[in-house]
Amino acid sequence: METTAIILAAGKGTRMSSDEPKVLHEICGRPMLAYVMDACRGAGAARLLVVVGYRAERVQQAFADRNHDVSWVIQEPQLGTGHAVMVCKDRLSEAEGPVLVLAGDGPLVRAEALGELLDTHTREGAACTLATSILPDPGRYGRVVRDDSGEVVGVVEYLDADEDQRRINEVNVSLYCFDAAALLDVLDRLSNDNAKGEYYLTDALAMLREDGRKLAAVPAARPEDVLSVNTDEELRRVESIMKTRESGGRQS
Repeated sequence: METTAIILAAGKGTRMSSDEPKVLHEICGRPMLAYVMDACRGAGAARLLVVVGYRAERVQQAFADRNHDVSWVIQEPQLGTGHAVMVCKDRLSEAEGPVLVLAGDGPLVRAEALGELLDTHTREGAACTLATSILPDPGRYGRVVRDDSGEVVGVVEYLDADEDQRRINEVNVSLYCFDAAALLDVLDRLSNDNAKGEYYLTDALAMLREDGRKLAAVPAARPEDVLSVNTDEELRRVESIMKTRESGGRQS
């Protein structure tokens, strides 16, 4: 069965000093989206669904010569991560294998981490498997909630978390692997009744759990892998790490 990857790349990057779409900002001379695409391909994804919105035509043009396996999906307006996957529904109906979902502004993601996520998903027979990371200072990441037996029961977004939940340091790093049929089954049930008024993809996990479907998690992401780019300062930090990687070194 073929693996499909959905890459969320619709954002503007309002905190960056440029009108360029965020995913086209360069890391070591390449658009950050290119690294995410390469990681998906390296993990065996045969089809990439890239969700674009802000200046969508500019993003498509930037990859015009390397999009043989890419389908572009327009998200307009942008109403959250769940909505970004919802606009892929028609193309997802063709998927028979696992579906990776990840962000286009995380260029440090490794093919090895995605491969470990896929392997765990298959081995566990899960409806959804998420990669997690343990962070000493989890900041505003969504928290991974487990029951008394250690089973994953869902993810709570920072703004919706209570004080006890905010003390959890295992975080959701927005790397998911879904069973395609299970994902399609819950998309229409997502709601925007939350602090931000958006459709959260993380709500799909709780719905699957309520349906009696298995959730799994794998701590596959090193802290550096989960850095996303939202500001010029973060762009410089990620580029520094990437330079170290490409020179054969490693930061942790």
